[in-house]
Amino acid sequence: MATVHDLRNEIRQAVGRYERVESTAFTKEALAAICEAVGHEVGEGRLPPKSEMRAAIRANVDGLADDAEAAEKPFRKADLETLAAALSD
Repeated sequence: MATVHDLRNEIRQAVGRYERVESTAFTKEALAAICEAVGHEVGEGRLPPKSEMRAAIRANVDGLADDAEAAEKPFRKADLETLAAALSD
């Protein structure tokens, strides 16, 4: 069974980011790369807030809760599993 850390690294690799040795939440840059991978254009210049990018990812991936409350918090393990599966397709 994959850990949250394993899932985050799998997602990072799927969007062309690097693995992290320590278990950390996604950076803004990683979230922006995930947004691009799921079809949401982030745009040029300053990156939007993490909550905005998480909301965009949730809106573009079937099976993820698409609500404002969920977007305020990091992805849960079930969300990471769904996101990893979507990116591997």
